[in-house]
Parts: sequence; structure tokens; C-alpha cells
Amino acid sequence: MLLSDTLSKNYIKLDPERNKEVKIYVCGVTVYDYSHVGHARVFIVFDVLRRLLQKKGFKVTYVQNFTDIDDKIINRARELGTSYKEVSERFIKAYLEDSDALNLLRADLYPRATEHIQDIEEFIKGLIDKGHAYISSDGVYYDVNSFKDYGKLSKIKKEELIAGARIEANENKKNPLDFALWKKYDEEPYFETVFGKGRPGWHIECSAMIRKNLGETIDIHGGGEDLIFPHHENEIAQSEGLSGKPLAKIWMHVGLVKFGKEKMSKSLHNVVYIRDFLRKYGPNTLRVFSLSSHYRAQLEFNEEKIKEAIESWKSIEDAKYSLMQTFDISSDVDVADIKREIDLAFKDLENDLNTPSALNHMLRASKIINKLWASLKISAEVSDKLKEFQDLFEVFGFKLTETTSKEREMIEELIVKRNRLRQERDFKNADAIRKTLLEYKVKLIDTPLGTFWRKVEVL
Repeated sequence: MLLSDTLSKNYIKLDPERNKEVKIYVCGVTVYDYSHVGHARVFIVFDVLRRLLQKKGFKVTYVQNFTDIDDKIINRARELGTSYKEVSERFIKAYLEDSDALNLLRADLYPRATEHIQDIEEFIKGLIDKGHAYISSDGVYYDVNSFKDYGKLSKIKKEELIAGARIEANENKKNPLDFALWKKYDEEPYFETVFGKGRPGWHIECSAMIRKNLGETIDIHGGGEDLIFPHHENEIAQSEGLSGKPLAKIWMHVGLVKFGKEKMSKSLHNVVYIRDFLRKYGPNTLRVFSLSSHYRAQLEFNEEKIKEAIESWKSIEDAKYSLMQTFDISSDVDVADIKREIDLAFKDLENDLNTPSALNHMLRASKIINKLWASLKISAEVSDKLKEFQDLFEVFGFKLTETTSKEREMIEELIVKRNRLRQERDFKNADAIRKTLLEYKVKLIDTPLGTFWRKVEVL
């Protein structure tokens, strides 16, 4: 398994015989609002990576944090006339609802910044002791000049960063690029530490949470490409300044979702919230859309790409049903072409998570399966030969639309009634039942071997 490393610009090989356990940390959301499609793409990419690693025999420990104390959260709380804790709890709950709706595997741990104040305090003490940080009148700052490799992730020299930096003048800093580890505040909310009342800087939160929950060096650190600088660059300075060891063996960054030339961002007021997208199109469509470009490439959000994702999902969805709704027949079908496409899809995924190419191979396999089903050639034996399709379906994190037992009972009763009406040649009322079922996104397929129904995501 090969993965591209942002830091070295090389492909790093993961071998389950040598790397039996893979520790992954992905920067999560700041919980002051609902999460949007740009966030979803990042978490879908790492969900597929995690599923693939597990399928290949790796033991994966996956950690994704919540930033639950931040100026944005505090300002939102003031707008709503409530506490920052209530705001963070509300949007953590909303994020987890969206995550479950997207069929994202739950993280092994969701650490919160406010739960790690003591760890942050100890981390900062260590940086001061090693000469990487200094106390100032308004807080504690990291001394960028103390870390000789600063800029190695973003590939930008310190001189260039200073020249292009939009940094407010602060006489408490030694250097314009020095960043806050601890910010002093006398008004609520604040936390008591040896540095005085205040709140942690954004970057130190992740460094402390990684060290506490995963150790000094992890296997994969991920997030959106907008985190390369300053967030991940500063994490490296902090963590490696303290430990003297690499923070991560592999740095993975997901390209932004863009509206035209602008990134999808709450500050630009051009976001599409996950829950709004799901109501209109569904979770599998969002997965296909998010994976339709290589994860390192940026992805433009537009109706044309969404329509393409819908059509692709419809074909995959039908293929999944086709392998479930087998015919009670004797059928000896050559499935070599299907297996070859599935094998190629897995090879693409193992080559730096090349999801667009893997999806294309899955689509080719799906079309062959659907043609066989339409020709009444998918028997239980044929389906058993294609268990690899189910494996691929699971690695992509796809999931068929669920129905309750009450819904299934209602659908079956209507189909029985429709079949009786058709026998009585009452086609008008029979067609009315079909239309009623379509309102529930239930598609009927009449075959010589009976009527089959499928609950679909998008009609």
C-alpha cells in the first residue's frame, strides 16, 4: 500500500507484515456551526482509507478531535445568549448525527481540547524548558527561530512567510511568526494554569491530544490542505521541538471543495451543509461526489458533477441489489471480467487511494452485473462468486437505504395488491400503486420470475 507524503513528496509504503498497527490522527471540526460538504470530503477520504487498511489486515487506531473552545464558539454563544459549552455540545451532537448519516465509522476516540488543559499546560512547560517558548505579558508564544526546520511541511522559507504574512503587530512577540501557545484572558471562559487565566492556542491543542492519546510519533496525520500552513506546520514545530522525533511518518492532505474559484468556507458564506445535501441527494451520492477526484486534487462543487455522482451511484446501487435479489435458477456465468474490474479497483485504492479510477472500475463491474441480472442470469451461485464486490462496496463505505419492518410490510402488501389488479387488467389502479411507491423512493422491477422492489436513494 502506497501513500503520498506531503512532507517528503515521496510515496511511503505500508506493509501489514511490518506495520501491523497504524495510528491515524485527523484534525476535526471547530464546533460552532453545522459541518459542510468540504468537511465531509475530508472525513469520507479518511473513512475509506481506514476501511481499506482494515480490509488489508492492519489494526487501525483512528483519532479525530473536536475543537470545543475557540473565539468562534464563544462569539456564537454570545449571539445565542448561551454558554460556549452548550454551543459545543449542540454542534458535536450535530456532527455525529451527520457522520452516522454518512456511514462514517466512528473514531476510536474523539478528544476535546477542554479535556486536555492539563496536558496542554505540561506540553507548554516542556517547550519553555527546551528553549522553544517564552512567556510574555499576554500569554506564551512559540519561538519560531528556535526550530531550524520551520517551514519544512509548507516548503515556504521563514523570510517569505514574514514578507507575505498578514500578522497584526504585537510588541509582545520576538518575531512576527511566533504563535500563541497560551493566551491570557481575565474574562470568562478561561482556565487556570501556571501561566495565568486564559485559553490554549489552536495549534497546541492537537499536539497535546496526539501526544496524550497516540504517543510522540504517529503513522498518519491528516486533514484538509488548508491546514498545511499554519496549523500543521506549527504542530510539527511544537511536537518535534519537544520530543526531537518526527510527529508523523506520513502527512496526508485532502484538496478543498470549491465554489468556482473560492473554497467552501463559512466565512465566505458559500457553504452547503452536510445535512442539507443529504436531504436532497443522499449519503452515497455525497460519497461518490467526494471521491470522484483524487483526494489530493481540489474538487469543484457544481450541479453537473452532482448529476454524474447520482448516475454512478444508481448503477452501483442496482448492482448491489442485483447480487442480493438472485434468481432461483441454474446459471453458470463467466464472471472473470467482473472480478478483473474489482481487482483493478482495489489496486487503484492501494496506489495512494486513487478513488476516481477505482470508482470507474467499480462502475464497469456494476454495469456487467446489471446486464446479467436483466437477463435473469444472477443465481445464488453467481452472487457467491462475486463476494469481492461486497468487499469493495464496504471499503467505499456505501450503504443501501434502510427500510423498517413496517415499511417492508406496507410495500409487500401494495405489491400483492398491484399484481392482483394487473391480473384483473385494472392497469390504471395498478399504475397508481407504482406511483405511490415511487413517492417512497421504491422502484418496482417486473420480471418473468416475479416482481422485485428496491428502495433507492435518488429516483
